[in-house]
Amino acid sequence: MNLSHLLGQRAEQDRPLRVGLIGAGKFGTMFLSQVRRTSGMHLLAVADLDIKRARAALTETGWPEEQFDATSAAKALAQGSTWVTDDSDGLINAGGLDVVIEATGVPEVGVRHALSAFERGRHVVMVNVEADVLVGPLLKHKADQAGVVYTLAYGDQPSLIAEQVDWARAAGFEVVAAGKGTLYMPEFHYSTPDTVWDYYGLTAERAAASGMNAKMFNSFLDGTKSAIEMAAVANACDLRVPDGGLAFPPCGTSKLASTLIPKSAGGVLDHKGQVEVVSSRARDGQDIADDLRWGVYVTFEAPSDYVKRCFADYGLLTDDSGQYSAMWRPYHLIGLELGISVAWAGLMGLPTGAPRGWTGDVVAVAKRDLEAGETLDGEGGFTVWGRLMAATDSRDAGAVPIGLAHGITLKHPLPKDAVICWTDVEAPAESVAYRTRREMETMFATGADSARGAA
Repeated sequence: MNLSHLLGQRAEQDRPLRVGLIGAGKFGTMFLSQVRRTSGMHLLAVADLDIKRARAALTETGWPEEQFDATSAAKALAQGSTWVTDDSDGLINAGGLDVVIEATGVPEVGVRHALSAFERGRHVVMVNVEADVLVGPLLKHKADQAGVVYTLAYGDQPSLIAEQVDWARAAGFEVVAAGKGTLYMPEFHYSTPDTVWDYYGLTAERAAASGMNAKMFNSFLDGTKSAIEMAAVANACDLRVPDGGLAFPPCGTSKLASTLIPKSAGGVLDHKGQVEVVSSRARDGQDIADDLRWGVYVTFEAPSDYVKRCFADYGLLTDDSGQYSAMWRPYHLIGLELGISVAWAGLMGLPTGAPRGWTGDVVAVAKRDLEAGETLDGEGGFTVWGRLMAATDSRDAGAVPIGLAHGITLKHPLPKDAVICWTDVEAPAESVAYRTRREMETMFATGADSARGAA
């Protein structure tokens, strides 16, 4: 409740938070539309491999060209303007920079950027949830060692879910489940970039005209993105993952409190205190009227008969027993809300959600029968989708995480639905993300308490 006031003070003192954005895609562009309107923040630099795209994003979101014509970070700092570059390392090392936003969506690149930012003493807002789920617990550990903040991105669903979990626990409630909504049907797991637009009711031409990326949208559809986001929530909130992966129960907001509760109480949960994603469509293909497709939720339990009566007195929706209730937020605003994370990190020295341990992982599963010599194409592609799995099970099985299941070659055939393991592929030994992942696995295999940080 004090962020805008504190930012206003920084503006009055001519000490704005200086921010660098890496990645001018949809999320980054949405942030650009708001940071120019946020008192107390200075967008020092934007880095993207496609400088024309970065400049177009600034123009589209209302920036006058004279505000981003600086030819260096030093000039941008002196002029109060913005430097546009394809040099992400130059951005990270820019003098005066406080916070780095990593919004590339590429795990390999995101890991490298985060490690570089920590070395330079920069806070990191990790929009790149793929990188977070791959090695986030270790990145949090390294950020703590460097004395900087590593945080999930507010506006994205994992951070908003973490906020709801924090609200419930800080109010004295036991969290029963937390998660989000999505559109799901079982056959979606096998969707490819060639079939994705049929499920969305679009033609490929219409999607292309709108600048929609088939592989990205397919990762939303085939369950991979949901698994990634729920792994991030499990790691940030000390919540368990469902046995066998996400179940995607069909559920509207009016039924959250009676569905997202333990099986022993009439619900669907394997465990009390776990993540789950609810579907906005029933298995018969009918859409649910009060769906939570764009939102997030938390279910929680009354600790006493007195609190149960309070639930009733104040009109909370509950299960039939009156013991379980739910809170939800129907929408999330993606990059439009990202400045909240920047302010929390830069002003308060705190994250808007960060890994506390390694609880959940996302492993690569074959979408079809795969042949020896095939190259995996990663999240949203033709070969694999991502399934949520307990981190201990993933590590013990030697499963390939979805964040590394790109550009690696199969050594022998695998059947459809097989979990892909390191024994099945040629490992990418030169990858920074691969080496960092192995470091994290070793740390947690030895039970290193130092890998656990405060969220």
